[in-house]
Amino acid sequence: MKQAGAGPRLTDRQRINWLRLIRTPNVGPASFRDLVNRFGSAEAAIAMLPELMLSGGAKRVVTIPSVDDAEREIEALHRFGGRFVAIGEPDYPPVVRNMDHPPPLLSVKGDTSVFALPAIAIVGARNASLAGIKFARKLAYDLGSAGYSVVSGLARGIDTAAHQGSLATGTVAVLAGGLDCIYPPENAGLFDEIVARGAAVSEMPFGWKPRAQDFPRRNRIVAGMSLGLIVVEAADRSGSLISARLANEMGRLVFAVPGSPLDPRAAGTNRLLKDGAILVTEVADVLDALRPIAKKGVSTMTLEEPPDFGSVPLPAEDDRSRVIEALGPTPTGVDEIIRHTELHPAQVFMILLELDLAGRLERHAGGSVSLLAGLD
Repeated sequence: MKQAGAGPRLTDRQRINWLRLIRTPNVGPASFRDLVNRFGSAEAAIAMLPELMLSGGAKRVVTIPSVDDAEREIEALHRFGGRFVAIGEPDYPPVVRNMDHPPPLLSVKGDTSVFALPAIAIVGARNASLAGIKFARKLAYDLGSAGYSVVSGLARGIDTAAHQGSLATGTVAVLAGGLDCIYPPENAGLFDEIVARGAAVSEMPFGWKPRAQDFPRRNRIVAGMSLGLIVVEAADRSGSLISARLANEMGRLVFAVPGSPLDPRAAGTNRLLKDGAILVTEVADVLDALRPIAKKGVSTMTLEEPPDFGSVPLPAEDDRSRVIEALGPTPTGVDEIIRHTELHPAQVFMILLELDLAGRLERHAGGSVSLLAGLD
């Protein structure tokens, strides 16, 4: 596998402990980041997990993957021809760093230098029309010729056409399962072509077979990896519309290709256009909108740092009660919780972290949180 460049990298021990931490049940990208910020390292955070879970109200402590578990996954991925890339390392996709709660580790196979190209996502219907497939393939080819990489989800229909059109210039496939669990299976040959010239990525464990709930997570990375997202064909209530919503929430540009009002596969894209998506009938529509963003690059984008957990005392039981009382099933901004409870931001973040680790908190776009329904 080709690498994007030199720079600081995790040690083997750090990589093992990062993998152990992110593979622990109830630890997601947001809680991973808060844990490392609070305790200084993944290894130190792992030692504190049982106490934090119990403080958050967990009935039992979940099983934390062992060093042997992590080493086995790393070795299996290595034998497959892939490796783990950590956020902060030079070959981690740069735009992904700037999405809400980026995955701390991605499994990658292929040529990571493709991540240096400005990226545009193309998604759409699995049961796409022949016209939609031809347009997606040509759009991907033209974007690649203009210096962009094309990101998609390796699904049937529009995704497949987008990858095929950009094979020669650079394409990235984002998988809903582990890198060895290609879905749909008939795209195994396309996967091999992609990793020979571009790259495939996943945040899921190696060997993980994709479930229905894993595809929105994949869509989130597809959107987060790109400067903009194009929907070619999409019915109402389709996964492509989820991708468009996620892209919009991340501040990415959303494009849509119009279609016949008589074709249900155009209902979603036509609605996106009504809601303000950028109309696409040729590649120039995309290039004109992306040009100012591509020139800026991603270096101007910054992530909001969480508060310094070590700057104030740990929260007391009364503090936890106040935060839990302020929460409910409706998403609420963390700033609102801080103002309402009058607690130090670091204490509120710590309580939310405990609730998250206990499996009692749900995180939403834009940093809002809620209690999981039925748990309180």
